[in-house]
Amino acid sequence: QVQLVESGGGSVQAGGSLRLSCAASGYSVYTYSGIGTYCLGWFRQTPGKEREGVAILRATGGVTYYADSVKGRFTVSRDFAKNTLYLQMNSLKPEDTATYYCAATKGPQVDCGTCVTQLPQYNNYYWGAGTLVTISS
Repeated sequence: QVQLVESGGGSVQAGGSLRLSCAASGYSVYTYSGIGTYCLGWFRQTPGKEREGVAILRATGGVTYYADSVKGRFTVSRDFAKNTLYLQMNSLKPEDTATYYCAATKGPQVDCGTCVTQLPQYNNYYWGAGTLVTISS
C-alpha cells in the first residue's frame, strides 16, 4: 500500500523560504525500465480553484518539470536512501499560499511534463493529505 505523508508547511512572510518533505512508503517503481515513466512531485490547491502541478520529477531521477509560476524559485528533489521527496521553496509570494500535496502516478506516463501543464486526473495518482503553506505580505 502506497502512503505519502507531507510535512514542513507553515506560515512565512513574503520573500522567505520553506522546505516541504514527503515521506513515501510502498512506492517501488524507481527501477522501472518499461515504456513511459513514473512521475512524482508536488501539486497545490487554493479554495475554489483546481489543483495544479507545480514541481514534478521522474521517479527514476534526473528530469524535473516546473510550472511557469514557480520556475527559478522552487526546487524538487529526492533522497533515494530515505525515500523522501522535497520541495524547496524560495522567494515566496502571497500567491504561493495554498495546500500543497505530494503525489505519485499509479502507472507510467508518456511525459511527466504534462503533470504541470494539464489538470490532474485524480485517480491516476496516489495523494498525500496535504500541508498548508501561508505566505503573508
